Amino acid sequence: MLAVLRSLWDEPRPPDAPRRVWRDWVLVGVIVPVAVLEGVLRPDLPWRAVSVGVAVALAPTLLWRRTRPLLMVVICFAVGGLPSLLVGESLSELYTMIYQLILPYALFRWGSGREAVTGLVIMLASAFLTVLSVHTTVADAVGAFAFLSSTVTLGGALRYRARARARELDQAKLLEREQLARDLHDTVAHHVSAMAIRAQAGLATSGSRPEAATDALRVIEAEAGRALAEMQAMVRVLRTDRPMDLAPGRRIADIEHLADHGPSGPSVDVKISGDLGDLPPSVEAAIYRLAQESITNARRHARHATRIEVRVTADDASVRLRVNDDGDGGLIRPVASPGYGLIGMIERAHLLRGTCVAGPDPDRGWTVSAVLPRTGAAT
Repeated sequence: MLAVLRSLWDEPRPPDAPRRVWRDWVLVGVIVPVAVLEGVLRPDLPWRAVSVGVAVALAPTLLWRRTRPLLMVVICFAVGGLPSLLVGESLSELYTMIYQLILPYALFRWGSGREAVTGLVIMLASAFLTVLSVHTTVADAVGAFAFLSSTVTLGGALRYRARARARELDQAKLLEREQLARDLHDTVAHHVSAMAIRAQAGLATSGSRPEAATDALRVIEAEAGRALAEMQAMVRVLRTDRPMDLAPGRRIADIEHLADHGPSGPSVDVKISGDLGDLPPSVEAAIYRLAQESITNARRHARHATRIEVRVTADDASVRLRVNDDGDGGLIRPVASPGYGLIGMIERAHLLRGTCVAGPDPDRGWTVSAVLPRTGAAT
């Protein structure tokens, strides 16, 4: 139990807490006139002018509820509870003051562990003192604590859900980096083998044909440069202790084998054009993996699809991949599969300084477009 409490106390703030946005200003701009209007329409409201003034004065605390959640909770509950202690009457009978529940939610959603615990103690103490000072009924007290507990629980639940989602995305990126590392391993081995063969040939012919040895050295130099670039790319990706898959790396020409399909399901039409010579193996493997994942997603999610088109084109600067289908429901198709396949595709393209985007077509179907530089330089 002590370890759990210490972990809660040391919990840092979420790193993605947004600052003030236009919706916050709109929210405050709505609360202020609503509070004034309620004060006008409820002449029987005790301490009407003071209640409306407190509601209007505390509304701006919503603007800083994410960046300074604890301070805003202290200000709100101190200002709202102090008059009740002084005059013995509650000033929170204004229905508009319900916006105060946003602050406990923001505290547990965006605050650190220390701020959440400290704020919870302050809120409970303020509520308890208010209940004692104004002689609140048991039903009203239970209802107030229920509302407070609900907002706190909601903030904590969404905080946990966001962290779980972030961990899943990180895991998807890591798995894609592992696959890229395996592909890069194969390419480096290919370059080293080519250098060894050319070196042996150069040694064998150096006595009778010195110019052949010079040509071999030029080839070895070029292969060494490519191998060094691939090795630098491999160093930049993350690895785990899983065994390495030493299967040969895929190439763009292997995409044509993806056109095979069974008796059911959409047909796959593959067309490859452009200058595909001298492409780094990492680029070829990436294009193949992106096409493979796109076809898999189309077969899995494209309802009533009859055709999947795969187009690969290359020019002097880049290699482009486009995969689209003619299925229904493009606007409601999941952006990513349960395995976060699209996240992995974007990560693979990003590691090679390329781009990968996916989305519905205007009429029907779904399109995945990827552009990778020919150099295949990893970030």
